[in-house]
Amino acid sequence: MIRRRAIFLSAALILAACRPDVAAVPDPVPMTAEAVGHFCQMNLLEHEGPKAQVHLKSVMHPLFFSQVRDAIAYQRMPEQSDEIIGIYVNDMGAPGASWATPGAGNWILAGDAVYVTGSRQRGGMGAPELVPFSDPDKARAYIAQYGGQLRELSQILDSEVLGTADDSASDTAPATDAVPPDDGDYARRLRALTPGETQP
Repeated sequence: MIRRRAIFLSAALILAACRPDVAAVPDPVPMTAEAVGHFCQMNLLEHEGPKAQVHLKSVMHPLFFSQVRDAIAYQRMPEQSDEIIGIYVNDMGAPGASWATPGAGNWILAGDAVYVTGSRQRGGMGAPELVPFSDPDKARAYIAQYGGQLRELSQILDSEVLGTADDSASDTAPATDAVPPDDGDYARRLRALTPGETQP
C-alpha cells in the first residue's frame, strides 16, 4: 500500500513537472487620471468610448489603449513578440457605463466579451471601434440604436483592426494610436516599462 502511494505521488510530481509554465492572468487595473494610451501617450480620460488594457508577462504594469481595437491590433501585430497573458476591455453594458465615461473598473476579459462592429459611434481616437459587452442582449440593444453587427472576438477579421488609417470606405481603419512608432522607439518604450531595464 505504501509503495503504491509512493508510485502515485512520483507520477503526479512528474506530470506536474511536465506541465508548461502558464502565467496566471493578473487582475485588471482601475483606470485613473494618470493612465495614458500606450502608443499615443495621451491621457485616456480625455477620450470617449471603451478602453482596453493588455498585460504582458515580462512587464509589471499593463499597457492601456485608447480604443479596444488598438489593443486587438497590438495583439495581432506580426511585430508583437512579448507574451500577452491577459487583455481586458470595458464592459459597455455595465451599470453607469456610457460613451463619455466608459468606466474605471468595469473590466472583462476580451475573450469573454461579445463585440459590436461597424456601429455609427467612433472610438476615442476617431476611428471605428469594437464595442464590448458581457451581455449579448445589451449589445443587441446598442445595435438597435447605433447599428452594427454582433460578433465574438474570434470572428473579427485582422483586416478590421490592422487596416490603414485612411481606409474609411471599408469602415475598418485602426485608430491613430494603433500605428506603432518606429521599431527603435517602440522597443525603447517597452524596455522603459520593464522593471530592471535601463534605457540606452
